[in-house]
Amino acid sequence: MSQIPSLISDLAVILISAGLVTLLFKKLKQPVVLGYIVAGILAGPAIKEIPTVTDVESIRIWADIGVVFLLFALGLDFSFKKLMKVGGTAVIGAVTVVIGMMTFGYITGLSLGWGHMNSLFLGGMLSMSSTTIIFKAFDDMGLRNQRFAGVVFGILVVEDLFAVLLMVLLSTLAVSKHVEGMELLDSVIKLGVFLLFCFVVGIYLIPSFLKRARTFLNDETLLIVSIGLCLGMVMIATKAGFSSALGAFVMGSILAETIDAEHIEHIVKPVKDLFGAIFFVSVGMLIDPVLLWEYKIPILILTLVVMVGQILFATFGVLLSGQTVKVAIQSGFSLAQIGEFAFIIASLGLTLKVTDNFLYPIVVAVSVITTFFTPYMIRMAEPAYKIAERVIPASWMSFLERYSSGSNTIRQKSAWDKLLKALVRIVGTYTAVTLVLIFIWLQFVAPFIIDQLPGLQGQIISLVLILLLISPMLRAIMMKKNHSVEYQQLWHDSKYNRGPLVSLIVLRIILCIGLVMLPIARLLNTAVGIGLAIAATVIALVIFSKRLKKQSILMERHFFTNLTARELENERNAPINQRFASHLLERDLHLADFEVKQNSPSMGKTLKELNFRQKCNVNIVTIIRGSKRINIPGGNERLYPFDKLVVVGADDDLAHFRQYIEERYKESLNNLQETKEVNMEQFFISEGSGLIGRTILESGIRDNSGCLVIGIERDARSIKNPPPTTVFEQGDIVWIVGEHEKVLRLSEGKTVK
Repeated sequence: MSQIPSLISDLAVILISAGLVTLLFKKLKQPVVLGYIVAGILAGPAIKEIPTVTDVESIRIWADIGVVFLLFALGLDFSFKKLMKVGGTAVIGAVTVVIGMMTFGYITGLSLGWGHMNSLFLGGMLSMSSTTIIFKAFDDMGLRNQRFAGVVFGILVVEDLFAVLLMVLLSTLAVSKHVEGMELLDSVIKLGVFLLFCFVVGIYLIPSFLKRARTFLNDETLLIVSIGLCLGMVMIATKAGFSSALGAFVMGSILAETIDAEHIEHIVKPVKDLFGAIFFVSVGMLIDPVLLWEYKIPILILTLVVMVGQILFATFGVLLSGQTVKVAIQSGFSLAQIGEFAFIIASLGLTLKVTDNFLYPIVVAVSVITTFFTPYMIRMAEPAYKIAERVIPASWMSFLERYSSGSNTIRQKSAWDKLLKALVRIVGTYTAVTLVLIFIWLQFVAPFIIDQLPGLQGQIISLVLILLLISPMLRAIMMKKNHSVEYQQLWHDSKYNRGPLVSLIVLRIILCIGLVMLPIARLLNTAVGIGLAIAATVIALVIFSKRLKKQSILMERHFFTNLTARELENERNAPINQRFASHLLERDLHLADFEVKQNSPSMGKTLKELNFRQKCNVNIVTIIRGSKRINIPGGNERLYPFDKLVVVGADDDLAHFRQYIEERYKESLNNLQETKEVNMEQFFISEGSGLIGRTILESGIRDNSGCLVIGIERDARSIKNPPPTTVFEQGDIVWIVGEHEKVLRLSEGKTVK
């Protein structure tokens, strides 16, 4: 009898236990992630009484794949453009939380006597709130449209990026075993260049590839292509000395800028859910309940550290960014937990063998407890705000309100400020891309060319090709913004501006000469003077070449078309115009969108009949029906299924409106009559039937009985789709479509009223 491989039997144990436990947790209305962890405890070696996993190492491989897909999915929801748009509130809030909680966690670890490296990893684990748990909690509680929810989502976006950076930095520290300032700076610079290069090149190539292949991309092929791109970037990141998780995250963030992002996210979700479940179960398998009981006091202390620390630092950070006291407190209470990144960082510590085994289950236990309390903490925000209103002196509250109003005013930026920021962004981006291209060329391509064409010929060909490749980037570094509105304004405003403006151009030209010197020095054994002369000649050709100017403009236009494609598509389809949303007069007033469901009692009724303004204190400002947008609809406008309603109101009013339409929808579902299936049947018209001598129309079969006559067999002939004037005769066999009970009554010569 053949044996089942241990990997398959272990996978069966994992998925069966995960399925049963998560069904129970669903019934108890608890997060599914907790169910996976409990299933892992049951399937792990700690529980001897039931069948458990035999080959833990194999499951760890599956779990590593799970981390890759979790980070890929987070990247798809992340997007670097989204990071640039989250605003100061999210950045200041996230930075405050991460720095504060890392310090708090590090000090707590040292106080418990856990040593430097354990405490450092502990600080990283405690600094990241759970994106998955908060999204789920907001959905379940109907808070996605609340004002503070947008602030929390922005903070989570920034924290996701910090988590990825933190993983790289902790890995570097774990390998070197000590903190070296220059080594750490070197790692940060390498990471920044790698991210920038992958993002720029990825945005330039991948959206165009997907656009050209769109006619061949169904769900199956798009799934395979997406996962292939993800794993390809995983290999590139690993070869570059970074983690596989970083590669998956980067590719997800690149695909997040494509028009197909939502589609990819949808089709990848089942794969992510499967491997994510295995990852969370593997987390539970490393937990020993006996060890948890032994460390019950540290678990309790860390739980309090997470809850109190996250609330305090997040509230302070959001207040510092200029939000109101109420929004700050609501945001702080929402972030009072740790989640999936804590597990990933804990796994990293174990893999690198720099953290003790007890730390992993302790952090998981803290995550489980804080996750369980998340919905209750969110509900406690409102009472906490009311207490704060009573406790905080009136003068302080008045100051905080003035501060939050003042920080949101629009400040006029100077022309110098705009110009310098644009130049830093442009020069930094193109320089990073150029450096990486030169590095890749000199490491891999140039040696291959020189092997094929030994001697000076191969060196010159290799040099010419790399210079042609980087020339559009060089031109952009030197020439961009030299004819911009800000540059011209500064040039004409004052003659004292002209010296600095010319200096900026000269500095950029010197930078480009230095970049050109890198391949020249490596490929040609020439004197420095000759190398500089060659570099200066190349730079002059780059500046004055009209063909290169055109090519550079086309490349940049192509890049920005790809970069903004999804944004433009979303703007066309979005129910809410964000530029309008940001200019609402009242601070608590904002826009939210709702969809008219099938079977909704609002279907077919006019806005005047529904009277949402009087009942819920909200206004319908737009109705989106397919590609049609009805702005400021009149009272006689009717609602239809799948209409999207853009509603304006305060948080409380929008919550009341949501509850009102959901209650009406549930009530209408309860009142729906059960519909029965229709069948095609036949019956015989016997002597004495009430149908004899009556036409199909007179019999009321369709109007009164809800049935349809599709054929009559009479003598030896068949009448297909008989006209309504056809008269029934004795002996006819009638073919009819309808519900069985109604057809049965018709066969008895009766009609249903």
